[in-house]
Amino acid sequence: MNARRLAEQYQDYIIERRRWYHKYPELSREEAATRAAIRQDLLDLGITDIREMRSCYGLIADIHGGAPGKTVALRTDIDALCVREETGLPFASVHDGKMHACGHDAHIAILLGAAKILNETKAELRGTVRLLVQPEEEVAEGARKMMDEGALDGVDAIYGGHVWGTLDAPYIDFTPGNRMASCHSFEIEVEGVSAHGSSPQLGVDAVAAAAAIINALQQCVSLQNDPLNPLVLTIGTINGGSRFNVIANRVTMTGTVRTFLPGTEIEDRMRRVIAHTAEALGAKATLSYHYLTSPLINADDTLNRLARAAVTKLYGPESLGHLGALMASEDFGWYGQTGIPYVWGFLGSHDPACAQAYTNHHEKYDIDEAILPRGSAVMAQFAADFLAEA
Repeated sequence: MNARRLAEQYQDYIIERRRWYHKYPELSREEAATRAAIRQDLLDLGITDIREMRSCYGLIADIHGGAPGKTVALRTDIDALCVREETGLPFASVHDGKMHACGHDAHIAILLGAAKILNETKAELRGTVRLLVQPEEEVAEGARKMMDEGALDGVDAIYGGHVWGTLDAPYIDFTPGNRMASCHSFEIEVEGVSAHGSSPQLGVDAVAAAAAIINALQQCVSLQNDPLNPLVLTIGTINGGSRFNVIANRVTMTGTVRTFLPGTEIEDRMRRVIAHTAEALGAKATLSYHYLTSPLINADDTLNRLARAAVTKLYGPESLGHLGALMASEDFGWYGQTGIPYVWGFLGSHDPACAQAYTNHHEKYDIDEAILPRGSAVMAQFAADFLAEA
């Protein structure tokens, strides 16, 4: 299989599909037309072993090789963001307030390009390639819904990746170790006692208690955390009080934690700090904690080697880039919690010379479309090499 030659041959197709999906974005939990279009694209390629998910707008499709073997999964996400597009592109979103500002349109096109290559050369494959078409990534629900419906049944390895606006095009990064942090969200309810603002001694000030809790929580990062373990703890909203001269009896705060640490260590630490700080001031505080995503860590030596080898085989060692670990998150990490080995890569989309100077989630985010065939070729090459070696 000459993945690079085939990807270049299919470049127009890959770019055209990216532009079509960019023009018609759908938000999380609304991706019905997107799934239908992808299903038709796969049928047009001659891929017919397709199963749609019932709990979400996802699907899986299998490409069966010419000989039996293991199964490798290739994943794309498909949902868009609540962003009003300002790119000025001729194929800009026709849905006001909805935009593929994260690059999932590129991911769909890359997967379709890889599927076209692999289906054309399937007689050479030893095993099965499973295409994971996953919705609801932006709300961190799609991966687990796919898993609950058996999307990973029989899968031996998973490949995933993301176009990224702070990595220069056309570098491709498969750095071992930490790649993207887990995302946790939380709510803190602080209960005090109302009183007139002129008589604070008669009440318990929930605003003051909340301020103390905010300051104390930062000690979880600066003094209680190993500085070699990246950790972010952010209070994003704070709401409380009813009037300028009334001691507030309730404050609600929300925030996020980003970490690579497993388990409940951060939650447990926060619970102690929140409860004891509030108690010291006569207030009461409760924490609700939610695990939205799991960390992405390239920990499998074999998959790391195969992915990097695919890049160098196709485009030379000079095409390997490096992007440091990110505290941003991705729900792809849930796939890794099954115990199935995975590898995660970044495809650089930043090119100031071509006006691709904005990063993901920006209303002007765009990509250098020349990277798309590279993404398809590397994805296809990895799948073929994994199956050949398995």
